[in-house]
Amino acid sequence: MSAALLLAIVGAYCLLLFGVAWWTSRHADNDAFFVGNRRSNWMLVAFGMVGTSLSGVTFVSVPGAVGSTGFTYFQIILGHFAGYLVIAFVLLPIYYGGRVTSIYRYLGERLGPQSHRTGAAFFILSRTLGATARLYLVVNILQEALLDRLGIPFWLTTLVIIALILAYTYKGGVKTIVWTDTLQTLCMLIGLAVCAVFILDALGLSVGESLARMHARGLSTVFVADPNDAHYWPKDLVAGVFIAIAMTGMDQEMMQKNISVRTLADSQKNVVALSLVMLAVVLLFLYLGGLLYLYAPAAGITATGDRLFPAVALGHLPAVAQVLFVVALVSALFPSADGALTALTSSFCIDMLGLQGRGDRGEERTGRIRRRVHLAFAFLFVLVVMAFHWADSPSMIAVILKLATYTYGPLLGLFAFGILTRRTVRDAAVPVVAVLAPLACLALDLGQDQLFGSYRLGLELLAVNGLITFAGLWLVSSPRKS
Repeated sequence: MSAALLLAIVGAYCLLLFGVAWWTSRHADNDAFFVGNRRSNWMLVAFGMVGTSLSGVTFVSVPGAVGSTGFTYFQIILGHFAGYLVIAFVLLPIYYGGRVTSIYRYLGERLGPQSHRTGAAFFILSRTLGATARLYLVVNILQEALLDRLGIPFWLTTLVIIALILAYTYKGGVKTIVWTDTLQTLCMLIGLAVCAVFILDALGLSVGESLARMHARGLSTVFVADPNDAHYWPKDLVAGVFIAIAMTGMDQEMMQKNISVRTLADSQKNVVALSLVMLAVVLLFLYLGGLLYLYAPAAGITATGDRLFPAVALGHLPAVAQVLFVVALVSALFPSADGALTALTSSFCIDMLGLQGRGDRGEERTGRIRRRVHLAFAFLFVLVVMAFHWADSPSMIAVILKLATYTYGPLLGLFAFGILTRRTVRDAAVPVVAVLAPLACLALDLGQDQLFGSYRLGLELLAVNGLITFAGLWLVSSPRKS
């Protein structure tokens, strides 16, 4: 299928998104932008959050990584399941009890204003890097598959896509993305399923036969039994718990959608439903990865990693599958960026600038500043995506998880200290502790050979980072006076 026709289909899909955005953003105010007026339907939020949690990285990188790591990513997802339960029954009651707009306000109420700003600052850093890494991956695939053939440069592709995301989130914010994410998640899952069916048919295998072939080639290994391996199953399982708690439960983007639901009980249903759906969906992604690695040698495809799925879908599948792949890929792109852009704007306005928007004049002022901040983050996204383009990592999921171990660790330690202790922290020292903890983890990571011999630190470095932050906070705290 021609690149121009596929690009026209992408354009039609974007028009559909704009239609949904226009419909949902009518009469939207600042409260609608920040928390959807706290009227979001929990089932829509749960389904839409699947797309946000997966993103283009899962759509392309998880299947692409099967060739080197098998199904071991599922170890992390099993840990996510336990982590989601902690979010539902420990963190959400705290957020709803304080009726917060930004979840980092809890840190301010419990520990102090510097802790509040420190938590928000680490979220802003984490989400900016994570969202732009995900965005870069999909933009790069669209560039290589379609736009290079049309002579469109990468920087222009990036600029146009971010402008589109900015345009449909500019007014409605959370109220809009609850609906657009639902549409995008549906399109992504349909594309995934159809591609898997076509590849399975091309191989001439049943599901059972394909799994047997994957097992024979060592592609379907789930659990790693070597304690020295970076993916040893207890390490990945524990890391999965903390990654879910930190990257979902302590992330304003993810929680902003949850606290837009009317009641705590419905929000908890949302998180539990998400945890169950994620188990099934990630298994399907891993199974697709196995199919791709069975199909590639027979078709003479040498691409691996993030480039394998696009190479198979756009070079060897029928036209209908190519269309659905491109639509699914674009659908995977937008949820990881639109929610991040909205949440970063909300966090900066509320946590850093202290905007409240009370009264008519306050509402007008907040709206004016919010729009400027929204534009500034969109421009920052362009710059960071271009930086990732320059770096060009072959597996973005590894990059994102690695970044998370450093940037989400202080958030994990801050929230854990606030929830698990009753001590009073010296608030001015909190930013110092939060910066030193990731630096200590970097030293551990770089000195693994000298410190641990054959043992390799994996994603459990996130928990270590949180523990160092917790210990540092303990050292700069004192027992609360009764």
